[in-house]
Amino acid sequence: MNSLLKAAGAALALSVIGTGLSFADTIKVGVIAPFSGPFAIYGKQYKEAIAVYVDQHGTKSGDHDIEFIYKDVGGPNPDNSRSLAQELLIREQVDYLAGFTFTPNALAVAPLIDQSETPTVIFNAATSAINKQSDFYVRTSYTLWQVSAPMAEWAYDQGIRTVATTVADYGPGIDAEKAFAAAFEAKGGKVVDAIRMPLATTDFTPFIQRIRDEAPDALFAFLPGGPPTFGFTKTYNENGLAEAGIKFLGTAETEEVNLQALGDAAIGLTTAYHYSGAHDSELNAAFTSRLSEMFPDAIANWASVGAYDGTHLIYEMVAAAGSDGPAAIEVAKGLEWESPRGPLKMDPETRTVIQNVYIREVERDPASGLLVNREKGVIATVGDLGWDQ
Repeated sequence: MNSLLKAAGAALALSVIGTGLSFADTIKVGVIAPFSGPFAIYGKQYKEAIAVYVDQHGTKSGDHDIEFIYKDVGGPNPDNSRSLAQELLIREQVDYLAGFTFTPNALAVAPLIDQSETPTVIFNAATSAINKQSDFYVRTSYTLWQVSAPMAEWAYDQGIRTVATTVADYGPGIDAEKAFAAAFEAKGGKVVDAIRMPLATTDFTPFIQRIRDEAPDALFAFLPGGPPTFGFTKTYNENGLAEAGIKFLGTAETEEVNLQALGDAAIGLTTAYHYSGAHDSELNAAFTSRLSEMFPDAIANWASVGAYDGTHLIYEMVAAAGSDGPAAIEVAKGLEWESPRGPLKMDPETRTVIQNVYIREVERDPASGLLVNREKGVIATVGDLGWDQ
């Protein structure tokens, strides 16, 4: 807490002591996420994953009770994100912040968390530069460099020599474009076109047709989660690029929330990512099983695992450091644990997890009949490759 908040807290504590009353030692965590609008599914998934973790591990960490307070940011809205963070820090007196689906929303709170020394756990926002803006950011999701560069290297190793990149024109998209191009060209491949699409684009046909006319071996795509990824992938399917031999490469474009709606045309789409709901491990089976039991309509994806591991990180910091923000960040640095996605280690420099990146291909699961992102390969222990860029 900053000096003003600490002084206020001390005064409150003295007044409580004077009355002979006492409060439980509760650590408050403010979660800023979309709970309304087109991206509301991700706030819902954060909340469900947190509930699963609490169900499995209880409401206490060390000597502290933990309380989660949720605030709806709607969508990409940095001004609202900043306002909600101020409200949480000043009015709610939270000790930790978490959530942050979108890069602009995460960046908007950097001055506030620096001033208040509040550890802030990013569940998704994936631009490498975020964590350079404050020493109080830690990230349990991934960065675009972390998954895009391995995708490029894998593609070249499969015999792909020409690629058109198509990304949303904002921080994460530009990170994805640069990461893919750097790794692909370093191997000897050629990027024949680099298309940056306005973030508000809903009609992807002109871009897809342009790529079809150029006839590269593959396209590489990145768009923000939700309706844009669904719309782009659907347009790829409907415009015959697969039949033309132009392979689809991406990251989260086949994410589980939209996957069934894509239908059989999605079979064979290839992505590099840090998690699949179909990941084969005992820990993931326990996580997805409990998630389904508690929330029958829940779908496990990147949002779920980012929040689940973010909650684990918060519990570890609270157990060791309580409400001491700087001490909590030191606890996080170098912390290792086993996640439903595989082994994780917090990089003490970048404060983003080092993790496996999986090459995934969409196929229909013979047991459930559902489309899944089946892991076909793994690039082990990848850090944030964009940190020094």
